[in-house]
Amino acid sequence: MGIISRGFSGRRTSADVKLPPGQYLTTDFPVLSAGPTPHIALEKWEFTIDDGARVLRRWDWKSFRELPTENISVDLHCVTRWSKLGTHWEGVSLDTILAEIETDAEYAMVRSYGDYTTNLPLDDLRNKQAWIAFRFDDEDLAAEHGGPARLLVPHLYLWKSAKWVRGITLMNDDQPGFWERLGYHNYGDPWREQRYSGGE
Repeated sequence: MGIISRGFSGRRTSADVKLPPGQYLTTDFPVLSAGPTPHIALEKWEFTIDDGARVLRRWDWKSFRELPTENISVDLHCVTRWSKLGTHWEGVSLDTILAEIETDAEYAMVRSYGDYTTNLPLDDLRNKQAWIAFRFDDEDLAAEHGGPARLLVPHLYLWKSAKWVRGITLMNDDQPGFWERLGYHNYGDPWREQRYSGGE
């Protein structure tokens, strides 16, 4: 069953779509990164969940691809003001990944190959809101868009959907990630235009 993001209702035109404040439509998929694009061989890729002291779960590419997957259709909203509608992905729900992990943590730090990080409330990774995506438009996810696998959290600005994801650290206290330390908003809700710190 496909997952549909808030506001998605099938084919739309620029005349009938409601975008978050300050956004414009694009049919392109701009590539924006904080550093060089990592290229991770699948035989060396791994994804871990840890609590800051110990690894709670670990998957290599083979065991990750054995997890149940979902097809996802969502809108994307970048803090640089572009929005791309009705994007199509395949990925593993974070509900599946976190299913057997018992934790009192309220926050997560998502870690990427290339040392990028971003922080989120753990609740924003649950309840069909987030996936580890590995295919886009029926093709393996290209490295420039975060392949072999990236986080997808479409209800927040796109910088929260970390590319080249390699793990999540569960935390009791919130800590800022890469862009959050440089002045981006700690949460990043596009509908509330939470672009930079000091915003709503």
